[in-house]
Amino acid sequence: MNAQSPALVASRPERLRLVGQRRLLLAVMHQRLMFAMLLFAGLVALIALRIVWLAAFGDHAGRKMGVTQLIPDRGDIVDRDGEPLARTIDAWTIAIHPTKIIGDKLAIARALARLMPERSEDQYFAMMRSNQPFFYLRRRAAPDVVAAVNALGEPGLAIQREPDRLYPQTSLAAHVIGFTNIDGHGGAGAERAFDSYLSNPATRGTPLMLSIDSRVQQALEHELGDALTTFSALGAAGVVMDVRTGEVLAMTSLPSLNSNVPGQATPDQMFNRATLGVFELGSTFKPFTLAMAMDSGVVSGPGQIYNCPDVLPAYGHLVHDTHPFGRQCSVAEIMMESSNIGMAQIADHLGTARQKAWLKKMGFLDRPAIELKERGRPLTPGIRWGPFETMTIGFGQGIAVAPLQLAMGYATLFDGGVYHPPTILKIGPGHPLPAGKRVFTADTSYRMRSLLRLVVMKGTGKKADAPGYRVGGKTGTAQKLIDGHYSQTVNITSFAGVFPMDDPRYVVVVMLDAPKATKDTYGFTTAGWNVAPVVSRTVSRIAPMLGIAPHMDREPNMGEVLPFVHEEKK
Repeated sequence: MNAQSPALVASRPERLRLVGQRRLLLAVMHQRLMFAMLLFAGLVALIALRIVWLAAFGDHAGRKMGVTQLIPDRGDIVDRDGEPLARTIDAWTIAIHPTKIIGDKLAIARALARLMPERSEDQYFAMMRSNQPFFYLRRRAAPDVVAAVNALGEPGLAIQREPDRLYPQTSLAAHVIGFTNIDGHGGAGAERAFDSYLSNPATRGTPLMLSIDSRVQQALEHELGDALTTFSALGAAGVVMDVRTGEVLAMTSLPSLNSNVPGQATPDQMFNRATLGVFELGSTFKPFTLAMAMDSGVVSGPGQIYNCPDVLPAYGHLVHDTHPFGRQCSVAEIMMESSNIGMAQIADHLGTARQKAWLKKMGFLDRPAIELKERGRPLTPGIRWGPFETMTIGFGQGIAVAPLQLAMGYATLFDGGVYHPPTILKIGPGHPLPAGKRVFTADTSYRMRSLLRLVVMKGTGKKADAPGYRVGGKTGTAQKLIDGHYSQTVNITSFAGVFPMDDPRYVVVVMLDAPKATKDTYGFTTAGWNVAPVVSRTVSRIAPMLGIAPHMDREPNMGEVLPFVHEEKK
């Protein structure tokens, strides 16, 4: 039988009905699938919008997407050779939200005390029982500590990344570089002086290049730090400056601080003795007095003769010398033996008005002209500035200036008499050398070379000599003013040196605050014994770094001064 059974084959109307049901079912399924896809797309869009909102207004607001994401929140600071001195990094921060703790607080406190022992178990437990919403536990946490805290699995412990300022050289040039406050803005040094540049999105991608040479800075800090310890001084300061540009290649104040943890520094460590501190720097001022007098025609040259008695009566006072001549002496001898009596007479002949005018031109009556905000105001006699004060200022007492200003003065005197303001920025395309201002004549500048070389060759600065580098300079020992009175036992000692003196390139100024005598100084606390050797060692270290080759047969024209020096004194 060929015909199909009616039981096995549905009638035509029935088949049409089944096909319609399947089409309806497929349409419903298609609608549901489209709805699910739209719902999924909507969720993705919401997540994307949330990410964009967080990027624009959340905790990391201000960080752009794309290439600029590599630019940190604050620009780098580098030395003159591009070595990093300060940079912003992403660091791990561990914090606690006491109200969100769900685990055993005592057990968590024990674990935290084991992982971060800077606090005790009791302190961590007290934090978790506090009503405060938030505590920092550790910033700049090491990855292994972060992993261990995360492994505790406690929701109330927050671990996140945040920008952090890092000073890879720790305390090197700390007072020049400075540090940032907790709000991320500069608190001192270059960080404060150039805060707007470093934090500006338009400029922070370009590092701030300082004039500091890290190698020179390390040498200065090492030698001055050794002297600070050897002579048990209260503090120290030092400056190395380029004579021709005013660039500060090194500057330090001791004791120093670690810029990574400025909150741990004492007020003494925070104080910048090089620019904010002002001191009477003694006989290091005498070359300025002589240069003023030579430029004014008061002194004709190194052979001019003055009467140099054991004691000089002056305006109701007495002026004394450490090494009295007790005879007539030449200007060359006055400088060589650092005679207060001789220099007081030269200053008196110069006069108060001319002395003030020259000191003003040299910047000694104003705060140091440098970019740092930490700048001390010089101390002068003020309205009491009369003839006797003119004499004492002439040999370095009665006026207090910052060590940086002393370096600036020597740079002016030996750059042909032209003043360039000191700077902590590298001279270059972005910071061109400003036009100089003439203070002394080029002839006076030239004639001072042999006089200051004489001080190191035969006078009070012998221990500052660095063989082959032709150091010239001047010692300075000033009685420290304590409670309004000059101490008879406590000194401020300083030395201002220039090398090579036949073609001046660099100034080195060092200072010790209240150095103590040692057996090697035979009980003396004067500059020739404690700071002059610092200059010698520093110059010997930094001269090769600065491209100055030693020459044993080169000198300034010493024939201008040696004929006026008697080998024997009273």
